[in-house]
Amino acid sequence: MTNPIWLKVTDATVAFDRSHVLSGVSFELEKGEIGCLLGSSGCGKTTLLRSIAGFEKLTSGEVIINQQVLTGQGKHVPAEQRNVGMVFQDYALFPHLSVLKNVMFGLRENGQSEQKAMDLIERVGLAGKESHMPHQLSGGEQQRVALARALAPEPVLLLLDEPFSNLDVSLRERLGHEVREILKETNTTALMVTHDQMEAFAIADKVGVMNGGLIEQWDMAYDIYHCPNSLFVAGFVGQGSLIEGELLGCGTVKTVLGVFEQDENSCCAPEVGCQAGKKVKVLLRPDDIIHDDDSPLQGIVRKKSFRGADFMYSLALPNGELITCMVPSHHDHPVGEPIGIRMEVDHVVVFDN
Repeated sequence: MTNPIWLKVTDATVAFDRSHVLSGVSFELEKGEIGCLLGSSGCGKTTLLRSIAGFEKLTSGEVIINQQVLTGQGKHVPAEQRNVGMVFQDYALFPHLSVLKNVMFGLRENGQSEQKAMDLIERVGLAGKESHMPHQLSGGEQQRVALARALAPEPVLLLLDEPFSNLDVSLRERLGHEVREILKETNTTALMVTHDQMEAFAIADKVGVMNGGLIEQWDMAYDIYHCPNSLFVAGFVGQGSLIEGELLGCGTVKTVLGVFEQDENSCCAPEVGCQAGKKVKVLLRPDDIIHDDDSPLQGIVRKKSFRGADFMYSLALPNGELITCMVPSHHDHPVGEPIGIRMEVDHVVVFDN
């Protein structure tokens, strides 16, 4: 049994002086799901988040939360009446209030408000720091306080605007996992904005890759990586190479690295037809290419990047095309050396040339 649709955005458009920031964006989130809008600066993701919060008016389109129309059909419910929580990039804590008072802010003062705040403080891992002031906390701790404060009024939807961008990489990853656990424990429906794809993949159930005011693909992270539906998504998410191919028929393509075939376990590639002889582009991810000293198929190392546990090699094929290959770091080959490779392509993704 699936959860009910909790957030529904339909044809959301925002235009300023005839310039479209959003151009008909549509997506849905089920109750308890975590979504993420992923994209580079200027793609429209923050404008979309602000429109859902009610801070920005849509030029056209609808925002519906829990079957309540908040924007559209001639109405626009103000932000303060939407019961939508917000976690900001800069935490936005009140510097003159303690952790406890920050979390209690916005709660109705009654006999249960302090206990509710204390429970949330414990849940976000800050028990014992209720009386601390924000300047006495680390960046990660301040973000936990901001999360607890946003959750305290039990919002119908939680929005997170680049919530970890001010933190160092290791803390960002750890806190991201902790935030996901908290949101799942509280069955909170949430939508986050980020430009960091690893952050999006670690936290979200659904990811929307944005480009030029549109969501190019709204899907699970696994499918966005392995089955991108456009050349933009293929290039923006993860690393990979596009090599020349020729269709031999439906689901079968010939390349300089061999013939690849889709089977019933492959996810759907973008539709390119079945015309034999048609020239196409084939997407290869670094994990599709396995280092194998015994393989007769070889590539020449053109570039290498040491990443601790592995090397990322750029390899030149016999026809001059370049592919990217991830190799365990104990296989340290110099630039210019040929190395053996074999293909293990589970997801054949083909685009029009």
